[in-house]
Amino acid sequence: MAENKDKNQPIAVTAHDLPLHCPMPDAPLWARHPRVFLDVAQTGEAKCPYCGAQYTLHGEAPKGH
Repeated sequence: MAENKDKNQPIAVTAHDLPLHCPMPDAPLWARHPRVFLDVAQTGEAKCPYCGAQYTLHGEAPKGH
């Protein structure tokens, strides 16, 4: 997953990125906040309550979640 340069656009994630948490491991130090896990598998999207980053699930959701 590449860094999201345009903060107004959702960050695309795949089943490989699950369990999804924000901030992502590659987030710059200035963008760090307490880690929060986000459930993007239910609706296909999630928003971080700390920084407002929007995530959208692309591709098929994993089975059994």
